[in-house]
Formats: sequence, structure tokens, C-alpha cells
Amino acid sequence: MTGADSAAVPIDTSRPHPARVYDWWLGGKDNYPVDEELARKILAADGTAVRGARANRRFMHRAVRTAAEAGVRQFLDIGTGIPTEPNLHQVAQQVAAESKVVYADNDPIVLRHAEALLRSSAEGSTDYIHADVRDPGAILRQAGQSLDLARPVALSLVALTHYLSDAEDDVYGLVETYVRHLAPGSFLILSQVTQDLSPEGVARAAELFRRGGTPFHPRTLPEFSRFFTGLDLLGPGVIPVHGWRPEPKDVTVQAEGVVPVYAGVAVKR
Repeated sequence: MTGADSAAVPIDTSRPHPARVYDWWLGGKDNYPVDEELARKILAADGTAVRGARANRRFMHRAVRTAAEAGVRQFLDIGTGIPTEPNLHQVAQQVAAESKVVYADNDPIVLRHAEALLRSSAEGSTDYIHADVRDPGAILRQAGQSLDLARPVALSLVALTHYLSDAEDDVYGLVETYVRHLAPGSFLILSQVTQDLSPEGVARAAELFRRGGTPFHPRTLPEFSRFFTGLDLLGPGVIPVHGWRPEPKDVTVQAEGVVPVYAGVAVKR
């Protein structure tokens, strides 16, 4: 299941795309000079950028394993970005091979790599939707072709909400809409950049993103916590990303310095 033919979706290489900037920070090769230029500028302005990208990735792995170990067998990853192994479906299917995963992203580069995202275990399935998070109707409708939305789903919005505004995008309303359509027992997995932990660096990075044509909206702890209204937060609650149920590697890298990213996982009862 794909929402468009990759040959029919043009790639704009005249301006950076957040997924490709993120790919550069992770050491990927699927980015363009315009993406690398912005990634380097942001890293020079905010030395936490690479640490943050890598910490986000490890958080996704831990959160997905937590949901799978709790019995969730369906996953919807919106804003998935360019595939980086292990990707979400590999993490989920390592715990439970029968897991079903649907990815969604609006970057044509990700669409081009959809084949890699679709390499599922024999027992499970993976699908890809080319769509924008701002269109929950389209994403939920297409996801419902592969997932049973009457049963629990783990919704992953990792490092996505800081690209969405309160006013123009109604980011809180968007998240609430997705959660409202999920069954009880579903998980919400979220992380996003905050100005709380590195005010000057994050402010410089946000300005560079905006100059590059990408809106950027860091959020405070109360603002980020608002996404989980009405849900049951799992321990340890909302916390800096590398402190969420850390594994030995996460404890080690904490010594490298602050990561101005909050994370949390909650369950819909």
C-alpha cells in the first residue's frame, strides 16, 4: 500500500527537508547538499543536534519494544523519515514476528525507499503511505486497510511535533484526533525538541530551520506534557529522551552532554 508512485512525486532539492537533515545527522547518505549545508549550520550553532538525533532513534527502539512486550501487535509510524536500520518494523517484529507496521511520510525520498520499509517478516506485514501528518483522515483511512483500528495500535510521532505549530497546524488537535480514533490499549510514543535544557542553542537552531523554510517550534515541559492529556503515562513519565527507560548505552552517552529533547509514552485506557 503506497499513496503515490515514487516516479510521479518530484523531489525538491532547492530547499532542505527535515527528514534529510536528520538523515545527515545520523550518518546517512540519502540527503542533498542543501540538507547537509543546513545540518552543518545547525550543528555549529547547537552542538547537541547529532546527540539528539541519535538519542531520538534509540528512544524509538526502546519505546517500540516496550509496546510490543506489552502485547501490541500493530504500529503506525508517522513522519518515519529515511530508513535507518534497525527500523521500527524490525524492532517490533524482533519481539513479535506477527507485528503489522504502517509507515507514513510526506518526503518523496522516503517514498523512493519504501521498498526497504516493506521488508517484513513472513508472519507480519509492513506498508507505506505517502501522506502528510496534517491529513489524519487520509492516513487513518489508508492505515485501516492494513491495521485493525478496533484493536490497540502503537502510534509513533517521534521528533515530529516540533515541526508543527499550535495555531496554523493545530498540533494538539491533530494528536488528539489520531488518539481518538485508536482503540483502548493503544500507545502514544512522542518526542520533541525543548528550549528548557539548552535555550540559546535551541533558539539558534530554530532560527536556522526557519530561515531554511522549515517551521520549528520547541516546547516547554508543560507544553509537551499537554500532548498526553487524558492518557496514562508510563513510568518514568515525561523526561529527557535519553533518560526514558535507558539501556547501558544510553547511560554511557549521557556523559556526552545534555540532549534538549523530551520524550514520553502513554496508554489510552
